[in-house]
Amino acid sequence: MTLRTPRARKSAPLSRVAVALAAAGCTAAFAQGAIPEPVLIAQNLRAPSLAETVVAASRTPQPLADLVADISIVDRETIENSGATGLADLLGRLPGVEFARNGGPGTTTSVFLRGAETRFTAVYIDGVRIDSQSTGGAPWESIPLGLIDRIEVLRGPAGAVYGSDALGGVVQIFTKRGENGFAPYVSAGVGTHGTSKVEAGVSGASGTIDYALGVAREDSKGFNARPIASQNPDRDGYRTTAGHARLGVQVDAVHRLEGTLMANDTSSGYDNGLGKDDRSLHTMHALGLNWLAQWSTAYKTRLSITDSRDEYETRPSPYLTETRLRGYLFQNEWRVGAHLLSAALERREDHLRNTPIDRKRSQDALALGYGFNAQGHTVQLNVRHDSDSEFGGKSTGSMAYGYAITPQWRATASVGTAFRAPTLYHRFSEYGLATLRPESSRNAEVALRYAQGTSSFSATLFRNRVQDLISFGGAGSCASSFGCYANTARAEYKGVTFAGTHRMGSMQLHGSLDLQRPRDLETGKQLARRARHHATLGADTRVDAWTVGAEVQASGRRFDTAANTAVLGGYTLVNLYASTRVARDYTLLARVDNLTDKDYQLARNYATAGRTFYVGVKWAPQ
Repeated sequence: MTLRTPRARKSAPLSRVAVALAAAGCTAAFAQGAIPEPVLIAQNLRAPSLAETVVAASRTPQPLADLVADISIVDRETIENSGATGLADLLGRLPGVEFARNGGPGTTTSVFLRGAETRFTAVYIDGVRIDSQSTGGAPWESIPLGLIDRIEVLRGPAGAVYGSDALGGVVQIFTKRGENGFAPYVSAGVGTHGTSKVEAGVSGASGTIDYALGVAREDSKGFNARPIASQNPDRDGYRTTAGHARLGVQVDAVHRLEGTLMANDTSSGYDNGLGKDDRSLHTMHALGLNWLAQWSTAYKTRLSITDSRDEYETRPSPYLTETRLRGYLFQNEWRVGAHLLSAALERREDHLRNTPIDRKRSQDALALGYGFNAQGHTVQLNVRHDSDSEFGGKSTGSMAYGYAITPQWRATASVGTAFRAPTLYHRFSEYGLATLRPESSRNAEVALRYAQGTSSFSATLFRNRVQDLISFGGAGSCASSFGCYANTARAEYKGVTFAGTHRMGSMQLHGSLDLQRPRDLETGKQLARRARHHATLGADTRVDAWTVGAEVQASGRRFDTAANTAVLGGYTLVNLYASTRVARDYTLLARVDNLTDKDYQLARNYATAGRTFYVGVKWAPQ
């Protein structure tokens, strides 16, 4: 087989004006009056309500006002207005998030939280863990954005809560849950490169039963993703078909049963580097069964059984890999006044088929947590011990503290450790070593946050150091003479993130600025495909019956290689969108992305889309 690592290409410098505007958008949040209680707003494309709860921080629903962690929330309205072609495109507009991709949607995609490797982000769909035991990390390109109702992004290690993999952060993805009544919807749209999208679904609740069903189909002729002399000058298109189902039954006042399923099938074209035109076939499913019990006002439990599958195949060039992941979770929560205690038993089973590999492993874990929130003080403590069938025991822990200086200002500080076990491919492929050790990290961060009405601001300073980082090097004691995986590297991800939202009259502003230094501590080189600085600035307002908005995305220079020999230039993108209700039940959306038709690359020798247009209509009875 051939190693499938994303390649990259050049672009234009980061706009200093864009960075300055992003910083100004953040600092504008200082300017408003008082609110009655200490609050913390998670930064987002749109400021969420403080009444919202999140689960990403501790795996337990918590009000935003109680959080110490650095979290962003993206709701369905934001997803629809974004016009993003994929999940990574949307996440790349959030603070602390970058991504790289080998061409258009459906191709190999990496997501970096605070500069950490793509395999260092734990990803869940309705509580179902998804991962690849070949490449490592979630199959971002196969998660259908059109079926997602809500996203929570936790920046920073969370190994003491989630176990293996969460060195850089956690992404929790949720599909729609049925509510009272009957709510159907249908949407359709067309765009540049022969792109067409159709989505349809229905949700509702009746008596003790709630339900939500949805399907999505997207086709595109695409563009020439690899425009170099030795490659086919063809269009590398894609098509994706996805569906989800969610069913809940409130058995009685104590017990609730839930079942969730998401499935996606993607076929995309790519040039394999040998002048051949191949198809990449990617299939994913995530299935979860849950029993929730509220035994008393103080005590509740959750029992979950989950199963996910990630299959990747290429044709006519023969390659096939399949990851199966089974999970079992029994979580207990006791709330006594301002105190919240949690205890969880968890088991994870990984299975990789990648000829000639056919291997399994398991991890059993005990996790304990304690939270306190009263009189302006917030404390969160977590410890966890994972017992791996291959490596033995691994313990992680975290401590976080927040203090409300005033009703508007809050300071937080946290430290934590995390780890990731090597993938089965890292250990048992021809490039692997069975003696590889888990990668481990130690993180520290401090933050200052402000929240007042519709305005918010945060500044977060962090440093995350990783030991025993697995990298691909020269020939060694593995079976391949081409090269071997080894625990030879150390990395440091440090920086500061500014983010803010502010309303000026009818205009809502949001912005973020990341100044970071992701580097290899052995060589001092900048880590591949990550910029030293990137920023976003956006604004939306009402003009008569229209909602109109604009967004600027800017990224600094990156390198495509660990040796920092191949430069990927910086770039600035401008996106516009507008929406209006054209009838009682119909909404029109139009977007222009990359308005200036900027030529840039996220991976060397792989093209990006250029200027694109999209227009769509959604029917949803009011």
